[in-house]
This record gives sequence, structure tokens and C-alpha cells, in this order.
Amino acid sequence: MDILKLNAISKVANGILEGYNLTDASENPIGILVRSFKMAEYEVPASLLAVARAGAGVNNIPHDEYAKKGICVFNTPGANANAVKELVIAYMLTGARNLYEAMTWSQNLTGDDIAKQVEKGKAQFAGSEITGKTLCIMGLGAIGRKVAKAAYGLDMNVVGYDPYLSPAAKEEIPFVKVYNNKEDAYKEADFITLHMPLTPETDKMVNKESIKAMKDGVIIINAARGELVNIEDIKEALASKKVRKLVCDFPDTNTVKSEGIIVAPHIGASTEEAEDNCAEMAAKELKDYIENGNIKNSVNMPNISVEKTSAHRITIISKDNGSEEFGGKSAAKNGIRYTIIDTENSDITIYKSENIIKARLVY
Repeated sequence: MDILKLNAISKVANGILEGYNLTDASENPIGILVRSFKMAEYEVPASLLAVARAGAGVNNIPHDEYAKKGICVFNTPGANANAVKELVIAYMLTGARNLYEAMTWSQNLTGDDIAKQVEKGKAQFAGSEITGKTLCIMGLGAIGRKVAKAAYGLDMNVVGYDPYLSPAAKEEIPFVKVYNNKEDAYKEADFITLHMPLTPETDKMVNKESIKAMKDGVIIINAARGELVNIEDIKEALASKKVRKLVCDFPDTNTVKSEGIIVAPHIGASTEEAEDNCAEMAAKELKDYIENGNIKNSVNMPNISVEKTSAHRITIISKDNGSEEFGGKSAAKNGIRYTIIDTENSDITIYKSENIIKARLVY
């Protein structure tokens, strides 16, 4: 049974998926481990049961189309949250203290009087402190909440916005003032950090109009998705000093060598620990789904886990239109119903139906 790796994946996955053939090339994999590979270009084989993304964002996977084919897509929320949190704090300090500019200037010093040049020139890099300043966090998911706790620990005021914040998640961060709209959250922020997924609603959410609601001299940090920011509008705001800096993780022709934009090569999750955590979670999700039919952290199918109660298990992926019930335990999400049936009898016939997408005998 092949598990295809479309990107390099930490070797932590090997031990979890012992007994499977983890390979960089397979025509008939039952599972796929992926990071950034753009799967819209991948021809899906009939053998494929599931895809696990070693990371949180899944915009490189056509997961809605995969659901229609009965292919479960997983992600690994929170596995790289600490790595991104630490980088966001570093980016905030980089912007506030003009570290990039100061270090670049220092690296280019020449001559025998460098010490004198330093004393004479260092004043141009005087920055500001973050203590007592206000950080606005757009998106209070696993990463956003970690950033909030770190900023609060650094004596910052923390505000935020997240229309999907659950009561339980809100209880984790009682010190955060959560607003009901973006504009109110922006108004008092000295720093804004983006932690929202890329959707039609969030595409270019930082734009000319939203910038108007921000405080003059705000520093914006984007370690989420490059498309959340309208770069042309940011450049106008930088030129007028409305925005002090943009620190982001997405180099392209519009961001590199641009005045006021500090850019790094998408290293938010690039730590040994984060790569191991993501690989471990992704491998466990694949293994549990293939061997037990359980779904956890799926982005395109309902999450449901059932303890083994019988000798055999059948799973059914179907359209959720209420016209067919199969017994067992089921859940629905986005028009897809997933059913787990435990039975002592493996000799069960599942009749073809236009509503059934995929059915399989798990064990």
C-alpha cells in the first residue's frame, strides 16, 4: 500500500506509517502526504482514499472537488502554531526596532573606522518599543491565540477580530478585546497581524478602504497568505506614511526591493519542531482513516470517530440530501454525509445509487 509524498516530509511520519510504502513516486497510492505541491495539477488515481496536508492552509488542494470523488482531505491545525507565533513576534520587533535596515546597513560598512561610523550613523535606526502598544490580531485560531498570549506576556494590549471564534476559544484569551467588525479592531492598533485563511471574503482584506480605518504609522505583519494584502494599496499607504511598514512572508515581484516592505521566504513553519509536529499529525490522520475509517481534522468531510464495536466496519460517503439513510453513525458537512457502520456480518450488499459517492469495507 503506497503513501505518496508529493513534498519532502519529516521522517517522523515513517515510524507512524510503518508497514506502508512511503514513496516519492506511485501511480496508485491510497494516501498522499503533501505540503505546498499544487494538487490542481495532479491527476487523481482511482486508488486514492485521502490526502493529508502537513500544515494548516489547504488552498493548494482542490478539496471541494476531491469531496465529490470521495477523497478525504486533512490538515494539521495547530501543529506549526508555535513556530509561526515566534516568527510573528520576531517580525513585530523587526518592524518596531528597524532591525532589518540596521543590520543591512551594518553589513555594508567598510574602512578602518567602522566603530566611528556606527556611533555617527546609528541614530537613523532609532525605533519604538512594543510594551504598552496595542496589537490587533485578525483571526484568533490556534496561531492567533498563541500570538495573543505571547504579546500579552510582553505587556502589550491585545485586541482582535474573528467571526468564527468559539466560546471555548474565547475563554482561553480573556485579556483580548474581541470586536464584532474589522474596522473597530483596526482603529486602535499600533500593530496588525493577519491570521485568517484565504477565502473570497478575506482576499485582499487589507486594502485602500480598510487602511483608512487604521491608525497612522501602523505596522502590518502578514505570515498567513500573501493574497490577504493588496500590495499596490499598501505601497500607496507606505508612501504617504499612513502605514509604517509591511513585514511579510511572501516574496514576489511586487514585494521584493520595495521601500517599507520587509519580506522573508515563507518560513513561518520552517522549524524542525514544526515540521515534525505536522508530519506526525498528518501521518496519524491518514493511518486512522485508512485503517479505522475515522475522520479527524478534515476540511472537506465531516469529522467523526467511532470506537470499534464489531468485527467489521463499512464506511459510506454520500450526498447529503436526506433521501437515504444507511444506519450506523453519521455526520454531514457541506453537502457530504459520512457514515460508519459496525457489523458482525461482512457479507453486506450496498446497492448502487446516484447519492453514494464511495463505499468501502474497512476491515
